Amino acid sequence: MANHKSAIKRIRSNEAKRVLNRYQHKSTRTAIKKLRGTTDKTAAQDLFKKVSSMLDRLAKKNIIHKNKAANNKSKLAKLVNAL
Repeated sequence: MANHKSAIKRIRSNEAKRVLNRYQHKSTRTAIKKLRGTTDKTAAQDLFKKVSSMLDRLAKKNIIHKNKAANNKSKLAKLVNAL
C-alpha cells in the first residue's frame, strides 16, 4: 500500500480515470456494432457521424491509438457508402 498522501490520491484518481475510459471505450465499441448491423443508409450516415466523433475523442485522449481510430473510421465509411 502507498505511504505518501500524494500516492494515495494518485491511486484514487487513476482508478476514476480507468473506469471512465473503460465506459467510453465500451460504449464506442457498442455503437460500432450497432452501425455495422444497420441496413438503412440514412440511419447509417447519421450514426456514422456520431461514431466517428466518438473515435476521434478516444484517439485524442489516448484511449486508443490514432491510427486505430483512422482505420476504424475508414472501414466504417466504406461500409456506409456501400449501402
